[in-house]
Amino acid sequence: MTEAIAATRRSRITPEREAELYEAVLDLLREVGYDALTMDAVAARTRSSKATLYRQWGGKAELVAKAVRHSKPGRTGDVDTGSLRGDLHALTRRADDCEMEQSSALMRGLAMAVHGNPDLLKAFREHLVEPEMAEFRRVLQRAVDRGEVRADNPALGFVMHMMIGAFAARTMIDEQPPTQDFLLSYIDAVVLPAFGVTAS
Repeated sequence: MTEAIAATRRSRITPEREAELYEAVLDLLREVGYDALTMDAVAARTRSSKATLYRQWGGKAELVAKAVRHSKPGRTGDVDTGSLRGDLHALTRRADDCEMEQSSALMRGLAMAVHGNPDLLKAFREHLVEPEMAEFRRVLQRAVDRGEVRADNPALGFVMHMMIGAFAARTMIDEQPPTQDFLLSYIDAVVLPAFGVTAS
């Protein structure tokens, strides 16, 4: 789909209405999970027509992926504190502990659905994974340009793996939700040393 067609689709719904729809989708996901979520249920919850939903998003997978993306605070490209540690800490502080716990619960539920739904996996890669990887690459490139991180550091390709791993493992290993304090400590103890950067 071209950008012009996508823009035309988006223009049919106001930003406020779009945000309302996304919040309703997330509520339904928390209530019933991805597999049981239907466009009929979204239409009923949001007082929309299914035709409008399909015209705007094409299908359930894209709607869910965009709803999750919309719920994420800010964009990493806006952060430039002058240091890699400052940037990573600033990104972590964008979501408070309550938002992190809600996001963690939501992503745990969607993780299983992604494996059995190629359309959802494709939509997640397009709207969540690839944009976030691109933004993290910009943060890391600035660190390389500043001379903080060597351009040939092998950890450069694994920052998303490290961050997602910490987020997921907090619940599985410690049986606790991820928190700012935990992730900030993880960044200082694990991520920065992997890039040869001291936490001080």
